[in-house]
Amino acid sequence: MNNFTRYVNPHLGDMLESIKLDQKYVRGEGCHLFDEEGNRYLDCIAAYGALPFGHNPAIIWETINSFQNSGEPNFVQPSALDAAGELGRRLVEVAPKGLEYVTFANSGAEAVEAAIKLCRSATGRLGILAAENSFHGKTYGALSATGNAGYQEPFGAPAENFHHIRFGDAAALEKELSANPDYYAAFLVEPIQGEGGIVEPPSGYLKEVKEICESHGILLVLDEIQTGLGRTGDLFACEKENVAPDILILAKALGGGIMPVGACLSGPDVYNEDFGIKHSSTFAGNSLACRVGIQVLKKLIENDRALLKEVKVKGELLKDGLVELQNKYPELIKAVRGRGLMLGLEFNMDRDLFPGSLLGVMAEQELLTPAISSYLLNVEKVRVAPTLNGNEVIRIEPPLTISKEQCREALDGLESMLKVLNEGSTARLLAYLVRSKVDDDDFPPFSPYPDNKVEPAGHPEEGRFAFLIHALDLDSYHQFDKSLLAFSEDELADLTGRFGDIIEPFVAGKTKIKSDTGRTAYGEFIALPRTTEEFVQMPRRQAMAELKAAVKLARDRGARIVGLGAFTAVASMGGLYLKNEGIPITTGNSFTVVAAVDAINTATNKLQIDRSHITAGIVGAAGSIGRGISLLLSETVPRLVLVGNPNNQTSSERLHMVAAEIYRYQSALLQQGRTLKPGSMGQLLKNCSELPLPDAPMEEFEAFVYGEGKRRGLIEFSTDIDAVLARADVVISATSATERVIHAGNLKQGAVVCDISRPANVSEEVDQARPDVLVIDGGVVEVPGLPSFGWDFGFEEGLAYACMAETMMLALEQKYKHYSLGSSGVNLETILQTRYWAGEHGFKLANFRSFNRPLSEEKWQRLLETRRELAPR
Repeated sequence: MNNFTRYVNPHLGDMLESIKLDQKYVRGEGCHLFDEEGNRYLDCIAAYGALPFGHNPAIIWETINSFQNSGEPNFVQPSALDAAGELGRRLVEVAPKGLEYVTFANSGAEAVEAAIKLCRSATGRLGILAAENSFHGKTYGALSATGNAGYQEPFGAPAENFHHIRFGDAAALEKELSANPDYYAAFLVEPIQGEGGIVEPPSGYLKEVKEICESHGILLVLDEIQTGLGRTGDLFACEKENVAPDILILAKALGGGIMPVGACLSGPDVYNEDFGIKHSSTFAGNSLACRVGIQVLKKLIENDRALLKEVKVKGELLKDGLVELQNKYPELIKAVRGRGLMLGLEFNMDRDLFPGSLLGVMAEQELLTPAISSYLLNVEKVRVAPTLNGNEVIRIEPPLTISKEQCREALDGLESMLKVLNEGSTARLLAYLVRSKVDDDDFPPFSPYPDNKVEPAGHPEEGRFAFLIHALDLDSYHQFDKSLLAFSEDELADLTGRFGDIIEPFVAGKTKIKSDTGRTAYGEFIALPRTTEEFVQMPRRQAMAELKAAVKLARDRGARIVGLGAFTAVASMGGLYLKNEGIPITTGNSFTVVAAVDAINTATNKLQIDRSHITAGIVGAAGSIGRGISLLLSETVPRLVLVGNPNNQTSSERLHMVAAEIYRYQSALLQQGRTLKPGSMGQLLKNCSELPLPDAPMEEFEAFVYGEGKRRGLIEFSTDIDAVLARADVVISATSATERVIHAGNLKQGAVVCDISRPANVSEEVDQARPDVLVIDGGVVEVPGLPSFGWDFGFEEGLAYACMAETMMLALEQKYKHYSLGSSGVNLETILQTRYWAGEHGFKLANFRSFNRPLSEEKWQRLLETRRELAPR
């Protein structure tokens, strides 16, 4: 960790590091920066316009050295400050007509604060009107004038009496001032919005604004902190329309790229005694900063303003080149804006431009321009930056001294970047983040997953749902963005680690379900950019904040119920921590139970296994899914071994409670006179007089567990998974463990395993080492109509996890209430209800899958042959 991140700003430091904008520059010279490895970068940011002559200009250092040699004092307030007076005179001489006094500050934001005080003291009115999308600084008054709520809200801004209207709309100004006579002191506006995205107003706007302000008796304040002192090719941007403001604010370039200094220019009708006596600053107007400012002005206006004429020429060269690039890549570049050397390149942030790609997500979340800026810096060695308010724009604001050759160099770098971006491949654009050397041959042409353009019908009869998903492991990212297949596991881990804290939840896919009943439901899959391992490792508070953000996105987009996929249910304590988020939640665990038991019963039937001799081991039986499976499986098998977590002190007690519930269920089946499967647990208990009646207190069933139940040996308990697996004919794994707990060496010969845990609990070694064992990916069902989900999560089209299917069924039924939450939320009622809904709507068990692949006929025949060979003669 570098010292900046450790001791100055850890949040910004981490973000810069994540996208490789954390270069350590050791030297600056003219338009170039040099890092500690000797790489040279063309600086087209120029500290947002604060470097008029580039880095370390000799003319400014000569002024500083001369100041040192002169012995002139720097801080001598209060006194007649000679350097401040000289700089003030020179500014007034070149400023628009009517500006006669200069108040110095240490920054642009301080100069804005001075202007606000000056306007209020001059008019006796408090109202300050500014433009939406504007930026005036981050001190409290300047921040209140800034037209961006995102910057204001954490700090209690805006302060009272600050208001905003649309930029570039003179009619809006007239309307606001007419509606509030004698309220506003001033209208504060930028001639060109810099941080807002290099936004120019319509031609004639400033002139019309000046006339409106005069007619209503309010002051016009022009913030030329970024546009002033040559940036647009004129000394002041307002010169283009020959507008003289009541107050002019300057900073940035005035310090020559070395000294911090700002200035607030005003006329005799504005400057007043209260302000002059009561406003001051210890460091403002210091001699060194003012001597530098004097030299800056000399340089800008010498030789009949030759430098400013050059700015116009080079600005046209750059802008013409940018327009040419726009014509070449019209889908990528939306607009070229600005004038002089204050230019902006607006990118198309339409996600549809990058289908089936994380680039589309980055575009949607306004993260693409930071990535573009990083690519240009690291690959093309051209330094640009996004604008703060408008993240769809990168600014191009080089030093005023940039050469024509350097302008062409910048354009060449931009064109190379656009060529790569146009491929639409996330891996190709971001490879520099994880590879020291990038070869074009490493990235085959990118063919994204098709986007199924389904949309909600918008009528009340259609159900609405959302389902939360995340990457089970690193390989899962390929399911959303195929270009990532170009990366090794280590590279992918590096890349996803960089963006996990930056990318917010997003819509990964959309679908429309049509039930066999004719009902429909529209749904969206909300992705969190995390792996299971990341959820396990992160603090619960962070995990919950990210889950709540995903739920909020689903709710804001119109979902009426949200399902929890993969580890999101575990991380939220079976959804209990999300039940107060203003929308019903389901874990989908009830139907997961149904699908798992259905898979086991189907598999044992196909393999012609005599169920009357089956011992089934339920790994994770104390959990909500494991408990439900134990209940439902007791309908068809005679013996269960409930396996608990050896690290959980309450595991034994919970397993005994599960056994009591199973016996109560069997008692109910017997009392109902249900047809019992031959050899099933119910058949074996049919003549057991000690079995309590179903309405007996639970304590009687608990006693049965410890008494007659134990003697009969129908339900056993264990925390020794290896011992259980060694004798279990059927194994169902339903744990929240992230490791592989079932492997080739601990399974009984000919076992049938249903793994519904995600991540999987069964090691892939079983696939090759144990051809006698059938491993089923549990909980996979076929959705009616086999719809597309708009993304590929490793299944054939129309297949889904049972937890997804439960969410879909609840939407089809429009049962918008919490379902299957926590341990108690998965019970016989919910399990049997989802089983009924599945039959009604047409959800059914999918063809078997094993280790995330369809179980091929070849593999099935191999299994049968191996089992025949091992069968007793």
